[in-house]
Amino acid sequence: MKISKRGEYALRALIDISIAKELGRGLVPIGELASQERLPVKFLEQILTQLKEAGYVDSKRGKYGGYFLKMPAERIRFGSVIRLIDGPLAPIACVSQTAYEPCTCPDEEHCGLHMLMLDVRNSIANILDRYTLADTIELTLRKMRRDRVPLPFLGVMHVPVPMAQPRKTSKRERRGRGSKPAKKQ
Repeated sequence: MKISKRGEYALRALIDISIAKELGRGLVPIGELASQERLPVKFLEQILTQLKEAGYVDSKRGKYGGYFLKMPAERIRFGSVIRLIDGPLAPIACVSQTAYEPCTCPDEEHCGLHMLMLDVRNSIANILDRYTLADTIELTLRKMRRDRVPLPFLGVMHVPVPMAQPRKTSKRERRGRGSKPAKKQ
């Protein structure tokens, strides 16, 4: 089993949308998602459409629109997202639970390769089906905070700049006479 670029981008987009939500951002524009992860916008649009059709995300159109999680992060398991995007987790078809195809060996039940690949599939599925998006977000944010890495999706924080103090004026300037003209050289 190998996760495709499409699968990787789908997982990264879900993680980013979830991080943004955790940090108080309800909507994330697709351009910001693409920029954050350095992904092609058109490809990301296709992936987000697929995630939207599956009920993981939704979107709001308009100037202040973007994508948001439709399903709670605690209910999104990595295994289900990978299966949606890339298909079965099994390294060979004869051990797949969702796309089983008989193999060419004469005795599948006693085939050493079958037994090994079944173990591999079970291990992969157990791990990917155990971890949720919420687990990953919690771990990611904890590590970013520990390492003092700037958190994404917070935007540029506005720091007020003190206004320049007016310069002191002389009595002559206050009376409207202006200052003395500069001497010619």
